[in-house]
Amino acid sequence: MMSDVRILICEDEPDIAEILRRSLVASGYEVSVVGSRTEAEKLIRSWTPDLVLLDIMLPESETAGWDLLGRIRQDGSAAVIMVTALSRVDDRVRALTAGADDFISKPFSLEEVKARIQAVLRRTRPSVEQLNLAIDDARKEIRVGERVIALSPKEYGLLKLLASAPGRVFSADEILSALWPGSAYATGQDVQKYVYLLRRKIEDDPKDPKIVLTVRGFGYRLAV
Repeated sequence: MMSDVRILICEDEPDIAEILRRSLVASGYEVSVVGSRTEAEKLIRSWTPDLVLLDIMLPESETAGWDLLGRIRQDGSAAVIMVTALSRVDDRVRALTAGADDFISKPFSLEEVKARIQAVLRRTRPSVEQLNLAIDDARKEIRVGERVIALSPKEYGLLKLLASAPGRVFSADEILSALWPGSAYATGQDVQKYVYLLRRKIEDDPKDPKIVLTVRGFGYRLAV
């Protein structure tokens, strides 16, 4: 199951979007659907998907899909698979040159889509498995090796945030925004506190962490 993997479907044809959504949810992915570049940009900022299935032809303009691809490559770490009815070789070349990780032409088979998603995620998403760490979001359960570890909601939220982009450094401000949205009272000291509490539960030696690392002056990341 891939319950910790978030996939954003950006598709302006509702029937196609729903078919994709049902198939991916059934495969264990966490899925959101939007129908425009504007909606996608908002959700990417707040939800941080691991992969975007992006239709080139979006309602805002003829270039909206291409513009969104450029924005994702500039600002985000999500992988992108372009999905489109355009099948010319130059469209494929343009997509890959612009930073897409793969390209699927309509009509497509659902099995092909899922196979391509798995291939792209293997290439682009560092795995927490190398840390012997497993996060089951459906059960809100954490395992380190053979140990099942009980975390508080804030500890769990912190670990899930770091695991949403293994290896990426999250600043204290990003962590505050994710764990205490809209709060005027939480500070960087709260972030330090929950990093400390999380390490006490998941690290063999919290004073010499091997999973949750501090990047001095920048923030925190998973050690992958």
